[in-house]
Amino acid sequence: MKKNTLVRIGFNIKKIRIEKNISQQDLAAACNFEKSNMSRIEAGRTNLTIVTLLKICEALEVKLADVVDVG
Repeated sequence: MKKNTLVRIGFNIKKIRIEKNISQQDLAAACNFEKSNMSRIEAGRTNLTIVTLLKICEALEVKLADVVDVG
């Protein structure tokens, strides 16, 4: 279940990023992450901390609920 949740959160991040026409590189830079880390996050291959999620939400200008809605 955990892996599936991470994949769905990563999908939400990627979807919002694409809708806002932001490159993965630009989002990573805005969050002070390496692009490879952002790639792993979007693929659901890393367990995110709440602080990391909040940085991503701030950079995307969305609410945390928009990213973690996996229902």
